[in-house]
Amino acid sequence: MTRILLIDDEKRMLDLLTLYLTPHHYECIPYQSGRDALTFLKKEEVDVVLLDIMMPDMDGWDSLIKIREFSNVPVIMLTARNDKDDIVRGLKGGADDYVAKPFNEEELIARMEAVMRRTKVVEAPAFSLRFNGLLLNTTSFHVENNGEKIPVTPKEFALLETFLLNQDKVFSREHLIMSLWEFDAETESRTIDSHIRNLRSKLRNAGFEVDKYLETIWGVGYRWSDRG
Repeated sequence: MTRILLIDDEKRMLDLLTLYLTPHHYECIPYQSGRDALTFLKKEEVDVVLLDIMMPDMDGWDSLIKIREFSNVPVIMLTARNDKDDIVRGLKGGADDYVAKPFNEEELIARMEAVMRRTKVVEAPAFSLRFNGLLLNTTSFHVENNGEKIPVTPKEFALLETFLLNQDKVFSREHLIMSLWEFDAETESRTIDSHIRNLRSKLRNAGFEVDKYLETIWGVGYRWSDRG
């Protein structure tokens, strides 16, 4: 059974989510505290996290940062706001998607299934991509540069994998959004820019000369050049 970690300070919302999801064969694990949920997540495996933003003590932003320090579990942010800056902040911080309250039950489930499809590690022979000291393991989703592990989010891994498999091809922001998020109506192109910026920073900090290869094609999108 698919395990869902629910994090929301409102018990009513936790009860509502459980009521929605349980008939669809999801095991719901509710927590009203971000800190308590993190303690659980460090010990137990779940398939996806539904994380509320507005919580006392430790809000959704801080909880997301802490989650990404040790886990690449898919995270969907739940927010009463529909502010674009909040949406971009969540996606930039490592969230895989967001749903604004009040949400539609069918849309919520569709988004959950979509992020799980995109991030699911399937049992298959290990397959690696290599590029000038950079190593991507497409089974474990690990990224290394000359043996140094680089912590990346599922979205950042997907971007890097897409570029390395399609070197010298120019990708528009719209194409990347459609490929990686599937739901494009409310996702802005600057979301891609934020993920690219984060990916560049992580590769650069690990000693990989990313700026020689990952090019911004102004007015169009991005390209990974194998010429450097």
